[in-house]
Amino acid sequence: MNQTNSAPSGGKFDFIDILGMPRATLEHLLAVAQRLKAQYRSTGRNDPVAAGKTLAMIFEKPSLRTRVSFEVAMTHLGGAAIYITPGEIGLGTRESVPDAARVLSGFCDAIMARTFAHDTIVQLARFSNRPVTNALSDRSHPCQVMADLLTIREHFGSLSDLTLAYVGDGNNVARSLMEACAVFGLKFRIAAPVGYELHASDVQAASSIPGFDFQATTDPMAAVAAADIIYTDTWVSMGQETEKAQRMKIFTPYQINAKLISAAPAHAVVMHCLPAYRGVEITDEAMDFDRSIVFQQAENRLHFQKALLAVQIGLRPD
Repeated sequence: MNQTNSAPSGGKFDFIDILGMPRATLEHLLAVAQRLKAQYRSTGRNDPVAAGKTLAMIFEKPSLRTRVSFEVAMTHLGGAAIYITPGEIGLGTRESVPDAARVLSGFCDAIMARTFAHDTIVQLARFSNRPVTNALSDRSHPCQVMADLLTIREHFGSLSDLTLAYVGDGNNVARSLMEACAVFGLKFRIAAPVGYELHASDVQAASSIPGFDFQATTDPMAAVAAADIIYTDTWVSMGQETEKAQRMKIFTPYQINAKLISAAPAHAVVMHCLPAYRGVEITDEAMDFDRSIVFQQAENRLHFQKALLAVQIGLRPD
């Protein structure tokens, strides 16, 4: 179940999943991100709307981009962030998730969590009286995907009439991308091996949005044939290490490389949510060529997360 408000004004605003969020809310967040990014680029600062505020950052999985982007975002907004390791909190073992949510609500002004189980974040949102953000779960990665949309809009000038082709594992990132494409009207193509597709129930849920254009295949070349964006992610996520040898064999035909890119339109860009295992799911040539927007995509994690925190804490831009 999504634990999200219908609008970024009034009440506690949790950010848990893309699907179920009104497009107007997501558009508002993108607009705030663009505004704050432009302000920071032109002045070197943002208004201290989070002065005196603190973000609790719960990490069951480590991450370079998630930790740094959220912490820097709070710094830019005049607030502070506290990094909480698994050993310090022991969610569900040393301390129950509801108890931790209530305790952190008494200390901090917002909570973000990067967890294994999606239900952990749902419980945090249920029992916290402060806004909760999903910074990654086994189900979804909504902050990543909203930063991706910001990047795509910057590059193409619009989100209209675009096709995004995801090549690789039908994982949490793929699911959130599918949901975002459904909400914003992008065509979504996915090429995944048999047994690693998106779950049928998730596809059905996204397809409930009128007009969603979805196609699945096992053929990467077919998936990218009309793509404006070619997107991939690691083949082996944290917690899947025992499957590594098997996955490496199965996914080899799904590498983003010069041959695959040549099957797409000449203007197609490459995206990767990082970390990238160069030479595995993506080659150096694909990562570093002139139509790769991977590092702009990474930077925009900061700008979207800054916007989200600003709205959650109380910014109401004109």
